[in-house]
Amino acid sequence: MADIATAQAAHSALAAKPAHVPDALVVDFDHFQDPGLLADPHARILELVRTAPPVFWSPRHGGQWFAIGHDATFEASRNWELFSSEMIPQAHIQAMLAMLPPGAPHIPQPIPINVDPPNHGKFRIPLNGAFSPKAMAVMKDDIRALAAQLIDEVAGRGRCEFMSAIAEPMPVQVFLKMMGLPLERQAEYRKLVEEQLAGIGAGAEEAMRAMQAIAASMRDTVLERRDAPQNDLISLLWRTEIDGQPMTLGDMENYCVLLFIAGLDTVMNGMGFGARHLAGDPALQQRLRDNPADIADAVEELLRRYTFTVPSRRVAKDLVFEGVEMKEGERMCIFLPGADLDAARFQDPDRFDLDREDKVHIAFATGPHRCLGSHLARVELQILYEELLARLPEFRLDPAKPPTFHGGHVIGVDSLDLVWDV
Repeated sequence: MADIATAQAAHSALAAKPAHVPDALVVDFDHFQDPGLLADPHARILELVRTAPPVFWSPRHGGQWFAIGHDATFEASRNWELFSSEMIPQAHIQAMLAMLPPGAPHIPQPIPINVDPPNHGKFRIPLNGAFSPKAMAVMKDDIRALAAQLIDEVAGRGRCEFMSAIAEPMPVQVFLKMMGLPLERQAEYRKLVEEQLAGIGAGAEEAMRAMQAIAASMRDTVLERRDAPQNDLISLLWRTEIDGQPMTLGDMENYCVLLFIAGLDTVMNGMGFGARHLAGDPALQQRLRDNPADIADAVEELLRRYTFTVPSRRVAKDLVFEGVEMKEGERMCIFLPGADLDAARFQDPDRFDLDREDKVHIAFATGPHRCLGSHLARVELQILYEELLARLPEFRLDPAKPPTFHGGHVIGVDSLDLVWDV
């Protein structure tokens, strides 16, 4: 991790402003290391949305655009022809792979998240059924039992560090079981994901090495499922064909790296932000205890208020977007947390409003790359809040241990200490 931190610091140095970028659109914002973001992420994001242009350019990490206003973010997410998910064009990747010597280690590509339509669809379709609402409904009882177990383990203590005790093991164990990966390697897997997400900010070489390490950590299980299928997602993928061709080990590693990163990190950050809000709002806790049917609405408003993912895109050609001139090959961060706090879209966006009539957020993004795991995330969040409120008395933030946070392409909670009376 020290090498990655050093590389991040180097990439965070100020880049020279391109001639086509007006001074008025320059905002010095580092979504990995901004001090305000690390102190209180969504307070800083609210400030940014109120003071920065809806589309701005930051000199950090080599220089990149940010779409932070709701309209700009919504349009950029949907328009893959202008804003490509192929941060390196697939044709370039294939050419580079073809130059590797025979027997060189496979470099996994997180497919389909980094592939544009129409190819995106052929890789995503095999996953749709596995993550459908119907498939998630089958998992509810097991998810609830796990949530209850984790909460009961800390209930009698009167305190817990929520992220390590509940928010991490709950979705991680659900996902490992779904994939067919061994639960006893949870800590090892989480460390690999943390290194990969840190590597995204440090550069392509670090991210590539991290993805190879992730693929290597799963290889034995992936090969076992090829020869002895079980009732899990890895076995399902082995039975899938792409363009009429059977899956290869390379195809499987591409899929598994993507699923691994998304499944072992994303949802826990939503849980952290949601539990933090509930801990600071005893009246909301009581209302939801009295009216559990409102918890589904609370999930949506918490997702809007504390959106946490920041996808990246590549400007596919010279263009003018929202009145802003951009050049082919430049990068854009689609800052979803800002979009869901835009006063032009949501009245009093900083206010959590359970009775808000329009809770239609884009926390799961929109367009062809809308989050595949959104149904699973909703099920996990709703069950977590139901069980947390049913099994604990009124809980609150520990005043002696304030929460800590991280930035990056997934903004999240590192530690969240809660206390309650026993």
